[in-house]
Amino acid sequence: MSTLTLPNPVQPRPSDKRYITYAIAAFATVAVLWLTWRLASTGQLLVGTAALALGMSGVYTYASAKTLAWRYLFPGVAGMLLFVAFPLLYTMQIGFTNYSSAHLLSEDRARAYLLDQSDVDEAHAMASTLYADGSALRIKLTSADGGEVLTTPPLPQGAAPKTPVMLSPAAQDLSAPLSLREVLARRDTLRELVLQRPDGTTLHYTGVREYGPLKPLWKAGDNGALIQQPSGTVYRPNRDSGYFENERGEHIQPGFKVGIGWANYTRMMFDADFRGPFVSIFGWTVVFSALTVLFATMIGMTLAVLLNWEALKYRTLYRTLLFLPYAVPGFISILVFKGLFNQNFGEINAILDALFGVRPAWFADPTLARAMLLIVNTWLGYPYVMVLCTGLLKAIPADLYEASAIAGAGPLTNFFKITAPLIARPLTPLLISAFAFNFNNFVLIALLTDGRPDYLNTKLPAGTTDILVSYTYRIAFTDAGANFGLAAAISTLIFVVVALMSLVNLKLTGDAKAGKN
Repeated sequence: MSTLTLPNPVQPRPSDKRYITYAIAAFATVAVLWLTWRLASTGQLLVGTAALALGMSGVYTYASAKTLAWRYLFPGVAGMLLFVAFPLLYTMQIGFTNYSSAHLLSEDRARAYLLDQSDVDEAHAMASTLYADGSALRIKLTSADGGEVLTTPPLPQGAAPKTPVMLSPAAQDLSAPLSLREVLARRDTLRELVLQRPDGTTLHYTGVREYGPLKPLWKAGDNGALIQQPSGTVYRPNRDSGYFENERGEHIQPGFKVGIGWANYTRMMFDADFRGPFVSIFGWTVVFSALTVLFATMIGMTLAVLLNWEALKYRTLYRTLLFLPYAVPGFISILVFKGLFNQNFGEINAILDALFGVRPAWFADPTLARAMLLIVNTWLGYPYVMVLCTGLLKAIPADLYEASAIAGAGPLTNFFKITAPLIARPLTPLLISAFAFNFNNFVLIALLTDGRPDYLNTKLPAGTTDILVSYTYRIAFTDAGANFGLAAAISTLIFVVVALMSLVNLKLTGDAKAGKN
């Protein structure tokens, strides 16, 4: 019986693999250079340089035989630089500028925008009528007094010509004009048309049935200045304020983005009208975070100790029910509590009214609004602490409690002499993490109170229940003029505070490990 022998598949030679690697590296290099060129051509020189450095580092890492170990680390390092370091540095950079809704553009783009502004010369505008000429279109223009009539040559339907269309005196009668509906259906094409009179004047689309010449509102001057037409007033760029200003100090919109150094940070510290609500919000943020952690820890630890009692029946059922607030999505619980605390229709006020005859204004009184936030946040946070403490209690040797029982100690003595000291050290870093989380608990503030009630007579909108992160959001995106620069400066301050807490957390975690060893 003969045996069928299959031929061995052809294996690529080492030189072939090297050529393939070189080809892929060359293609990747070209792609990186093309991306860098595109970014640099749009004015993003710094971003383009960073993309070039990161891209070429990746090409070298995966093309060189000397960087084998780095091939496993590069994706993580690149992701950290791209999604963590870059947004952080970009935010910090914005904090040193006047970037806002009034200063969105660069100086060159703001100047180009103003030079592009024009007004219609109504005195020389001409009424337009659209006609069909076979499969093409023709436009007839008539002056206001009817003394001049011009027509275009046949225009193909679809995209408008990129060069001006020459007009000529009407030499023949045209068919019936198209209806208004048919004109509107071709409005996009008509907008793009530029018509040129025999005298060289260009006419632009100025209305559904009108073309006319445009008068520029601004003219470029020397040293980047702009000259207003027809008054001749000169507006020069003020690179301290970020506006084009005349000799009287009057400025025009839009402004442009400029660097202002430490102005946003000095405003936080030395502007009395801004410092007042800012200091209050900062203090409330710290108090809110600290009290939330304190109350959640007290309730969670107490429940964990009670549920650790062996003689308690249905402990698993109780533990499951008490864990439910943590299992339900937080935003749902917050919206439910918002309805429960409603002054007129909420169940909490209905119960208080039935028992004590009062209906607290939870959302109108600053003290009650803050108390409401603490109640809701404690409800959302205690299951987390309860679960942590439950796990830590299981790690305490039962021999300690047996020895304590022989010595005649009671439950309180056991808690303060055995339980609390043994779980405090491993629990502290986790509580610091919870403090840092609540320091940036934007969802609770945004959904429950939206920072209100507001402080009165402030330059920027600030609420008595705002914490730093919600205050920053209001400055950047709501009713404060979209002051991105100031919001970025506050965000940098928040980052510094949270980073310091993280360092403390790491230090305590290291001490806990050292103490355990």
